[in-house]
Formats: sequence, structure tokens, C-alpha cells
Amino acid sequence: MPSLLILGGTAWLGRETAREALARGWQVTCLARGTSGAVAPGAMLVTADRDRPGAYDAVSDTRWDAVVEVSWQPRQVREAAQAIAADRWVYVSSVAAYAPTRETIAEDAPLREPVEPDAVVDGTRYDAAKVRCELDTRASHPDALLVRAGVIVGPGDPTERFAYWPRRAADAGDHAMIEPGGPMHPLQVVDVRDLVAWLVSAIEGGVTGAVNAVGPPMRFKDMVWLARATAVSTGARVEAPPDRLADLDIRPWKGPRSLPLWHPDDGSGARTGYHSDARFLETGATLRPLRETMRDVLAEEIELGVDREGPSGLTREEELAALEELA
Repeated sequence: MPSLLILGGTAWLGRETAREALARGWQVTCLARGTSGAVAPGAMLVTADRDRPGAYDAVSDTRWDAVVEVSWQPRQVREAAQAIAADRWVYVSSVAAYAPTRETIAEDAPLREPVEPDAVVDGTRYDAAKVRCELDTRASHPDALLVRAGVIVGPGDPTERFAYWPRRAADAGDHAMIEPGGPMHPLQVVDVRDLVAWLVSAIEGGVTGAVNAVGPPMRFKDMVWLARATAVSTGARVEAPPDRLADLDIRPWKGPRSLPLWHPDDGSGARTGYHSDARFLETGATLRPLRETMRDVLAEEIELGVDREGPSGLTREEELAALEELA
């Protein structure tokens, strides 16, 4: 039985990776603090704080068939890669590592400037931290698989950026709903279930190098239309341009008082929407229709309650107040 060590494994992507590997007959161990949730049923949890000395002592005396690393703290990534022996090494990076552009971004496109080697980073330097982690991973494992993931969506997503739209559409019903207007960058999403299925297959098949793990580009408006159609929302679509939304303190992309995943096009480069999926597909990725993902996410949102507040987006009360201002 092949052995897989996941450095993480209690948060969403790591847990789904563990679940997929277990289903294929792998023996899975997760090294984590254990504060982000439980491991997938059947996986073993090794509790460790990666910021403390000796964090890898319990797993460094084994040669693993594969290791999957998900951290974006450079020192953690570098020290783990040096301490743990494995036949195959995978680093889950991000398309955010690329320098913003409006051109098609293949895997050989320029990256951002990395943070310093021992930087302790927060979310404001996530992009540059991923670049540093890639560099350190390649220094110790030249044949590593670098998974440059795009926007990951699907059931269980803790960010709820994608889930906001079917939830909001279901909550609005036959009442009005705010959407962004004006030019906007395209959007690419990948269902977590398709991503981890490809990831485990890529490990088994010996895929190396960088791969953009992204879905096909689509118009943001088409994603919103699909959310409304899935939720059978028949209310008015109230579009507002970026400057009017800014006046109402409604933000793009993520977080409270946002219209999640919306990226207005002001003529400058973008960090998402232009990434080539050619190598992802060539190395075996199979992507389900977006309508299936939308349907499954809406079902989860209905179970949780469509009138609840999520970590991203407008509350219904905030949206109703904004609609009055836009009337």
C-alpha cells in the first residue's frame, strides 16, 4: 500500500486530497496542529506545530512514497522539504504566483518577486510567499510537481466566495439582486473534487513541473446567470458600475461587503482569468460541468440555510439597503 504524507490535511483541500487518496488505496498520514478540523476518515493524524523545533521528528524516519505540501510560510516549506524523505514531492502553489497580465499565462510565464527566505507572511503577501515556497521546493526537489491552483470551488469551501451567488439568488427569490456592471475580467474556477482526483492521478503517474490547475475562462455574468437559474431566482438584476459600488462601500473579490469573485477591468493586468489549462488537461484532468458544481453547492447552502451570513459577500440586509440607494 503506497504511503502519502500530507503536510496539513485538516483544512478543506488537504482533507479532500486525503479522502481521494484513501479511496484509491493509499495509506494517508496528515501532519497538522489539528485545529482546522478533523482528518478524513481512515487517515492518521500526527499532531505537530510546524513553528516549533522537532515538528517533523515523528515523520522524518520514514521514506514516503509521496508528500503533499500546502503551506505558504517559506520557512515551514523549506524545513519540511529538507527534513522529510519522499520519492515524489508535491507543492500546492497558486496562480497568484504569476505576475499580473492580460495575456494568456502558461507555466513558463514570469512570476512575481518572492518574499525574503525567512519571511513570516500574512495574507497581504500570499502571492509573493507562494513564489518563495516554489523556489525553495525546487531547490531541494527539482522534480517536484508544482500545482498552481486557481480559484477552487465546490462543497465545503470555507471561503464561500462561489457559494455566495447561488445562496444569494435562492435567498432573493423573486426579489431584486445586485450584480456588478461595467467591464470585468474573466473568471476561472475548478471544482475541488476534480482537482484532487487529478492530483492523486498525477502523483501516481509521475507528473512533474508546474501545472496550472484551472478551469476554462468564462464571463462573470455567465456564472451569476447560472447561479440564478440553478436557484430559480426570477427577481430583477440590478447592475451597478464599479464607481457606484465603491460609493456604497461594496468591494470586489472577497470578504465582507463584497461581490465575491468579481474583478473589475480597469485596463491593468489581472491575477486571475487568463491562465492556460492546456497542461492540466494534457496530464489527465477531467472537469465536470459547472452546472453540476453549482447544483451541489446550492444543495449544501440550502441545508446550511440560505439566509445566514457567510464570510464573503453582502448580507441580505446590506443588499436591500444598497438597492434603495440605487433606486
